[in-house]
Amino acid sequence: MRQIDNFINGVFLPASHSRRFEKRSPVDNRVIASIAEASHADVDMAVKAARAALNGEWGRLTQDQRVDLLYAVADEITRRFDDFVDAEMEDTGQPEHVMKHVFIPRGAANFKIFADVIKNVPTESFMTDTPDGRGALNYAIRKPKGVIGVISPWNAPFLLMTWKVGPALACGNTVLVKPSEETPFTAALLGEVMNKVGIPAGVYNVVNGFGPDSAGEFITSHPGVDAITFTGETRTGTAIMKAAATGTRDVSFEMGGKNAGIVFADADFDEAVNGIFRSAFLNTGQVCLGTERVYVERPIFDKFVTALKAKAEGVKFGRPSDHGSNYGPLISREHQTKVLSYYQKAVEEGATVVTGGGVPEMQGELAEGNWVQPTIWTGLPETAAVVREEIFGPCCHISPFDSEDEVVAKANDTEYGLSTTIWTTNLTRAHRMAGRIDVGITWINSWFLRDLRTAFGGTKQSGIGREGGVHSLEFYTELRNVCVKL
Repeated sequence: MRQIDNFINGVFLPASHSRRFEKRSPVDNRVIASIAEASHADVDMAVKAARAALNGEWGRLTQDQRVDLLYAVADEITRRFDDFVDAEMEDTGQPEHVMKHVFIPRGAANFKIFADVIKNVPTESFMTDTPDGRGALNYAIRKPKGVIGVISPWNAPFLLMTWKVGPALACGNTVLVKPSEETPFTAALLGEVMNKVGIPAGVYNVVNGFGPDSAGEFITSHPGVDAITFTGETRTGTAIMKAAATGTRDVSFEMGGKNAGIVFADADFDEAVNGIFRSAFLNTGQVCLGTERVYVERPIFDKFVTALKAKAEGVKFGRPSDHGSNYGPLISREHQTKVLSYYQKAVEEGATVVTGGGVPEMQGELAEGNWVQPTIWTGLPETAAVVREEIFGPCCHISPFDSEDEVVAKANDTEYGLSTTIWTTNLTRAHRMAGRIDVGITWINSWFLRDLRTAFGGTKQSGIGREGGVHSLEFYTELRNVCVKL
């Protein structure tokens, strides 16, 4: 069984109070690791190490030296690619092909992409007239914000953690990472990589634990943490924002979503079915950008429901390394209970269960895993709980619509505003619709197609701020002005 300790100042350390917790496999519920739960003293030690690194060797590196080190981090991740794939599969239970083709490669790319951004994005300058006619030169410089608290989620743990750590380090900050208690493996593995390539001690720190009265709260309430970046549910983000108000510390949040997928009758039918299937069921529906509300233009509604049903019923459950399987479990027994409660609630509210709605029959040890069936409903009003509340599971409700105005109103009738996906071959309509949906990112005839130079974030209760490209620099640096009288 693995022993995962905290990574502080370049060293793996057990918790100062010797408290540990179990990590269970999502696949069969076996205990697969013992994790050190960081104490308040451990977090304080990590913050002090991060501050010392800022004021020490890391803070004295040139930009080019930092960039070279981040490229080395990406290269070492690639060299240990199989180790990261195995660790992420153990943590999440998701299929090997998802790890090999999406989560781990993009996690490594986050270091190179943001290293390139910091080298190539200019700052502003202005010539200013003065009464004596000699003028003044104003120019901006970027300085690291300081110690960044990174609170990362369990659904794509390595990808979403490096999405924050990569730009934070590129900008010259130091980080204190609190991975989800459900998925600690790759954050620890990255500590080994940091030591291997020569990242100075204290630059990258990992403390494990939970939220309230544990590592999460200790980080967000610590006065030595200068800014906090978080991906997770809206309720947790609200608590973090309250903590960050003390000291007026900056925050960047990507939070919940109840995203709509819209399919017009003129869409490429097969592409639309495949796209909505991915957006509703990839990663067992545990994707913040996923689609849980689908609106299909009435002329193709029945045909679309039938086609999506067939694809959902074609998934193959199994262990991540089983090449005959393509579908994994939910992350935990607790989350399985939550998702199944919504499955039951949909029936109670009068839904037509097109497919799924329960737990698949699994054999042997797998019967103890956190499995649920991909589930499709129709027939519910917009007021139903499963239409309004984020479930974060492999499910969607499909409704017909008759006009553009009707579907825009339905798509926007939510407290969230993270993403949407629109399927149509009418480009005029596509551009018009993109401007009318109140979300941070709109995909047209695609889903989860990401250029990391572009702005990413949500509106309403789906988030605060934007990251990606130059927008990450705006969060991870302080922009200062220098005025020189000529």
